[in-house]
Amino acid sequence: MKLETLSVHVGRDVDPATGAVVPPIHLSTTFERDPDGEFSRGFTYARSDNPTRRALEQCLAALEGGTDATTYASGSAASLAVLSLLRPGDHVLAPIEVFHGTAKQVRDLLGPMGVAYSFVDMTNLYAVRDGLTERTKLVWIETPSNPMLNISDIGTIAELAHGRGALVCVDNTFATPVWQRPFEHGADLVMHSSTKYFGGHSDLMGGVVVVRERGELADRLREYQWTAGSVPSPFDSWLLRRSLTTLPCRMQAQTRTAEEIARFLTKHPRIERVMYPGLETHPSHALACKQMSGFGAVLSFCVRGGRDEAFAVAARLKLLTRATSLGGVETLIEHRASIEGPHSVTPQNLLRISVGLEHADDLIADLEQALAD
Repeated sequence: MKLETLSVHVGRDVDPATGAVVPPIHLSTTFERDPDGEFSRGFTYARSDNPTRRALEQCLAALEGGTDATTYASGSAASLAVLSLLRPGDHVLAPIEVFHGTAKQVRDLLGPMGVAYSFVDMTNLYAVRDGLTERTKLVWIETPSNPMLNISDIGTIAELAHGRGALVCVDNTFATPVWQRPFEHGADLVMHSSTKYFGGHSDLMGGVVVVRERGELADRLREYQWTAGSVPSPFDSWLLRRSLTTLPCRMQAQTRTAEEIARFLTKHPRIERVMYPGLETHPSHALACKQMSGFGAVLSFCVRGGRDEAFAVAARLKLLTRATSLGGVETLIEHRASIEGPHSVTPQNLLRISVGLEHADDLIADLEQALAD
């Protein structure tokens, strides 16, 4: 089935008890045992499993083309689930330009536990090859990257990593399975901050890890989910499953507008540089065309004049909201370097836009007036 059909039907069956087309929310934290003490209905306690969460996980696995998914209370909890597969003495290879929360987990949580790590330019395949060691057990890829929209070659990196016996996890939050299918390029794991496009309405937090194949890896993630206990609530699971039904149409509409905004900004004299893989001028445009079917709804641009000018432009905007996060129906803009901390490699004059569902003409008009002063 096509993605649009999967997003509506998987894990969203008609309720057999009532005939309700919309699935109910199962709020119960505990479930009745059979007279013989067994759990023939498949549920024991909400931390280990819940009917609403199970339906969500089935849908997320189907959308990514994987075999199993584990969901978490946030995107950070999902990334930590993957990183927790590592053991003292192991090594993880990660991008220099990566979501700052993921880099912080690697430095502040894994490092003290004896896990070695290296950050390399993932767009440079020679750097990736040279960064791999006999201890490397995980290669983390974020493509397109946050916030400079750099593109990494999933297929080639997967070949290099697998040649060393390492797993490959792709953070697919920006592209979503609508535009990018990491399993088709050799990834072993796909991670998302569900808070973003999967949720799509800026009203829930969540994360998910999808595995390509069932087996030990899937079992370890399931065991981690049960033990760590950082699971999404039934209500958040229900909200997220509801939002997935509109994911394809939201992504398609938001991406069309993002492309229009990117092309407008490339022609503006006050803009130094626009970062969007859908532009022919993007250094990895050809690679993006090869491994993506669309280019997403996030773009960044650098304002001439530096940090102060970037803040001034953002301050003059009336329709675009100055706020962290992305993937919602409203368009957000943010100065990323100011919140990323001392390890940030983001230019000080960069502003990142998460394009929502407003009309492109209105968003462009707002940007035009903000850049005119």
